[in-house]
Order: sequence, then C-alpha cells, then structure tokens
Amino acid sequence: MAQGPRGKLIAVMGDEDTVVGFLMGGIGELNKQRHPNFFVVNKNTSVGEIEEAFKNLCKRDDIGIILISQNIAEMIRYVVDSYHQTIPTVLEIPSKDHPYDASKDSILRRAKGMFTSDDFR
Repeated sequence: MAQGPRGKLIAVMGDEDTVVGFLMGGIGELNKQRHPNFFVVNKNTSVGEIEEAFKNLCKRDDIGIILISQNIAEMIRYVVDSYHQTIPTVLEIPSKDHPYDASKDSILRRAKGMFTSDDFR
C-alpha cells in the first residue's frame, strides 16, 4: 500500500526539562541529514548558537511549528521579531522556571493587531 505524504513536525527549543518533556511526548525526529527537530539550551549555550539553531529550524520544510521557551526567545528577540513567515509558525511557551508573559510575545502582539474588537462580537 502506498503511503501518503507525511505531515509536518513540531520543533522545540528550550531548557533541558522542557525539551525532554516534549521528547517523552514523542516529538523527537531526525531529518535525512540527521538534524534533530529540537535544541537544548543550557548555561554554556551561546546566543550565537541559539540564533543559528532557530534560523536552521525556520528554514526546514519538514517543520510546521516551532515551540520556543519565552526566556530563550528573549535572548534572541531581534531574530524572533524579524521572523515573518507563516510556516513554520513560532509559538512562545513557558518553561518550568519562567512563566509566560503575553506582553513579551511579539507573535501574539502581531496577531492581536490583525483583529479589531468587532471581530469578537
């Protein structure tokens, strides 16, 4: 039986606890070039490495959603704010030690700007 095209992957960037939680949920994959769809950030990870990992995930055509811990997104805010593609969609999420702050989420602010209060009546 022929198999249809596969769906797109979810990628995750964050601290070890966040990434491992998602990996335990089954999102971990390697593409044909053996690149993972996840990136663990620790105290030794440079901002340049985070930025490069984010850009690489954004370029992949097999990824539909990138989940990034908001505190990690803050470290590369200039890159996240300059990302304007629809797919992969970038979503900022909380981590164990850093709660979500909607006022810092540039993607959410951009989405809110697309609607008026009349749209919700």
